[in-house]
Amino acid sequence: MTPLAASLRPETLDDFVGQEHLVGPGKPLRVAIKKQHQFSFILWGPPGVGKTTLARIYATALGADFYELSAVSAGKADIKRILAAKTDAPKVLFLDEIHRFNKAQQDYLLPYVESGELTLIGATTENPSFEVIGALLSRCRVFTLSALSAEELNTIIDRTKIDITPEARDWLIAA
Repeated sequence: MTPLAASLRPETLDDFVGQEHLVGPGKPLRVAIKKQHQFSFILWGPPGVGKTTLARIYATALGADFYELSAVSAGKADIKRILAAKTDAPKVLFLDEIHRFNKAQQDYLLPYVESGELTLIGATTENPSFEVIGALLSRCRVFTLSALSAEELNTIIDRTKIDITPEARDWLIAA
């Protein structure tokens, strides 16, 4: 069974709620997606603000093969499998919790990110300046995501078409 959050995940920027400083008209991620600019980046922000969704939207817009790993459980062997996959499409690796990859694992990614063989989208709740090695960080743009406002959370709740009590809505917004 598909988790509720995954089944409600927007597939386009027009359906995405929040992060207007990145995806609003003329803003960096919207422009990159519109112009199909392929580059590696890191999404830094609190949980539940759209990091995974933005990565998926970006990869889809590029017509890329999207690979999703969690740095908590992934290792070099997982990266090797992705690199070995035969495809004509660009390869986008979404590495959730990139700050959990150790220095050697991050070093391993470096030549593939540098050559463009792999487009890396890292996601982290930790400051990447302290958690991502300098060489990899210098080859990525860092986008900071903000907590969603009460208005944005209401918009998301309204779009889900789920009937919830006012108390539950208040709890979700306060959480």
